[in-house]
Amino acid sequence: MKSSWFALILAVLSTELLTSHCSTVKSPRFRGRVQQERKNIRPNIILVLTDDQDVELGSLQVMNKTRRIMENGGASFINAFVTTPMCCPSRSSMLTGKYVHNHNIYTNNENCSSPSWQATHEPRTFAVYLNNTGYRTAFFGKYLNEYNGSYIPPGWREWVGLVKNSRFYNYTISRNGNKEKHGFDYAKDYFTDLITNESINYFRMSKRIYPHRPIMMVISHAAPHGPEDSAPQFSELYPNASQHITPSYNYAPNMDKHWIMQYTGPMLPIHMEFTNILQRKRLQTLMSVDDSMERLYQMLAEMGELENTYIIYTADHGYHIGQFGLVKGKSMPYDFDIRVPFFIRGPSVEPGSVFRTNKKTKIWRDTFLVERGKFLRKKEEPNKNTQQSNQLPKYERVKELCQQARYQTACEQPGQKWQCTEDASGKLRIHKCKVSSDILAIRKRTRSIHSRGYNGKDKDCNCGDTDYRNSRTQRKNQRQFLRNPNAQKYKPRFVHTRQTRSLSVEFEGEIYDINLEEEELQVLKTKSITKRHNAENKEEAEETDGAPGDAMIADGSDAIGQPDSVRVTHKCFILPNDTIHCERELYQSARAWKDHKAYIDKEIEALQDKIKNLREVRGHLKRRKPDECDCSKQSYYNKEKGVKTQEKLKSHLHPFKEAAQEVDGKLQLFKENRRRKKERKGKKRQKKGDECSLPGLTCFTHDNNHWQTAPFWNLGSFCACTSSNNNTYWCLRTVNDTHNFLFCEFATGFLEYFDMNTDPYQLTNTVHTVERGILNQLHIQLMELRSCQGYKQCNPRPKGLETGNKDGGSYDPHRGQLWDGWEG
Repeated sequence: MKSSWFALILAVLSTELLTSHCSTVKSPRFRGRVQQERKNIRPNIILVLTDDQDVELGSLQVMNKTRRIMENGGASFINAFVTTPMCCPSRSSMLTGKYVHNHNIYTNNENCSSPSWQATHEPRTFAVYLNNTGYRTAFFGKYLNEYNGSYIPPGWREWVGLVKNSRFYNYTISRNGNKEKHGFDYAKDYFTDLITNESINYFRMSKRIYPHRPIMMVISHAAPHGPEDSAPQFSELYPNASQHITPSYNYAPNMDKHWIMQYTGPMLPIHMEFTNILQRKRLQTLMSVDDSMERLYQMLAEMGELENTYIIYTADHGYHIGQFGLVKGKSMPYDFDIRVPFFIRGPSVEPGSVFRTNKKTKIWRDTFLVERGKFLRKKEEPNKNTQQSNQLPKYERVKELCQQARYQTACEQPGQKWQCTEDASGKLRIHKCKVSSDILAIRKRTRSIHSRGYNGKDKDCNCGDTDYRNSRTQRKNQRQFLRNPNAQKYKPRFVHTRQTRSLSVEFEGEIYDINLEEEELQVLKTKSITKRHNAENKEEAEETDGAPGDAMIADGSDAIGQPDSVRVTHKCFILPNDTIHCERELYQSARAWKDHKAYIDKEIEALQDKIKNLREVRGHLKRRKPDECDCSKQSYYNKEKGVKTQEKLKSHLHPFKEAAQEVDGKLQLFKENRRRKKERKGKKRQKKGDECSLPGLTCFTHDNNHWQTAPFWNLGSFCACTSSNNNTYWCLRTVNDTHNFLFCEFATGFLEYFDMNTDPYQLTNTVHTVERGILNQLHIQLMELRSCQGYKQCNPRPKGLETGNKDGGSYDPHRGQLWDGWEG
């Protein structure tokens, strides 16, 4: 498994990359490949990394030179995975050997190449350690998505790093700290050829000057990442590329999977044509990587360094093109996004060997964590068992406050609102100053006069006598009157503008029509209730309306005679007893039922849109409220604009609540900043005319100007969404001789389980077939990996192997309990 790069590189340093237990290392006859005079020289290490290269979609099928060099000449790792299917997080895990939750690079934007990354994790990459042991380290190509080229990351002696994300033309590189711009000339600027030439020249120069110093070199290609610009000589290859059409291609919608998979429907014809051209262009860009591998191989052979060099070929993650209806992208936990190519060739590695699954459980881990998503902000929940910020009990805080001079006088200071008193038991108490209502009214009227009369910008706000406030006794009497249960309350259940004209009800198995047009105010008058038959016998029913047995007398006391029945639609009513009744044809005709249900759904959708628009207008009005004096509110006004001042409001708060108000104020400020940022993004999208961006979704627009090299796109623009903000998950991926499954828990609470032994393309979520006890064990194991820190926690072993065991490796602490129910 490719989940701890640092451990892998350290193993390479001792020339025992794979121990004698690994099936790729054979007899000592391969050790003789190292020349006798170079026995004491440590091996060189060359890591070749591609961007977004898949395994499931057949990208390796066209790379014949690479397969001959790496697959036939080295070891192939069939089950190689990354721990996150995103560029920057995955590359950060490769550099540090840490899971995402330990290096905190969750997306390609947030915290990618940030100051915290540079200060905490970048000084601890494998380049730093290898450089400290004497390796001459060099980096060529794409580093991290948000790398700005302003510095050289620690540990690298030679640095040619791409600024920002992958490009083939018109890019900027940082050459040992100096930025260098490149244009659109293939001979000088094509990125794949440039870093290949730079790496070969550096290797030759370094070996010429320091022949006995080992080299560790990273060649990080942009291919096959977008914009998928191929070299001119490859622009006509693979016109009928179809390797990407797998059983999961356009398999949509998937209602048994998480939200974005349910939202994504089948692709349109333009989307399917785009996937065909995209696959073709990706394969064309890999042709330059294939030539680069051949040139690198020939250089090592010419210099005599081939047998003393480990070459590692892999990718940062996989890719999908049309799988499950997703037009393109990554970020999913499925094999097409997390499985990557992985080859090693070098000393003591048997050519043509294949490493599939663990023959013994002590070699490589068979279960690892896959995680992806934005950083989850933890909501601070109040803990009743903990004290407040000052960590003092209440009586101590009261004692401190009462030592202040402003609380010691008996409400004599101007503007004093609180005072300290001592009760009968000798305890200090804080009470609000009590002032007569007349004095308060005079003070308030005086403040109102000053705020209006002595302002140069008078707004002619005349409140009249509204400054008068009822006394406490009057307000108490009002509250008692409002709480009186005998007071008549008018709470109409529905509001409608027209009286119901007729009503259809069911009585003793028959349907009756009630005429209500002439009974608006005469509820005590008897009503003529006519029994309604089917449409064929309508005229007969009218003739026999007055026949005995077919007529019923309903006085005003009956429920069916009340005129407050509500007509919801033209065929359905809500009766006073909260029951719903519709016309008979809706219960008898499937077509009528379907048409009426569709009509109701359409009405609901229209009302929801109207409610949404009304809420937006209401929010707009709240934000654009004019500065007017509101005489109905008990507030204080300053002399300038007539708005509430924070200092005077603060004086009305209890001293203990002032700190809480400051926290709430910061929270409100944070929410306001987020709202403004969201509004700015929306205005920016509107200004650009970007109608593709949808809230909560990751979408892209493709048009005729996107690709600048052949083959071109000339079918016009389209929009497609590839992921969502709630696509945050944590998964267990297990591969061994008996089990091959994926278990995922999403941030939304959704669960997924796929058994790849029976469903290799993960078409059906079978979590409902897994026993609850097994799910609990999987959840426990997943939670342990989600919170693991350090090698021992993230690579669990049995207690007997923690000390004194040379084999190392991994251990599943739940294996005995977890798999017993799965046997057979």
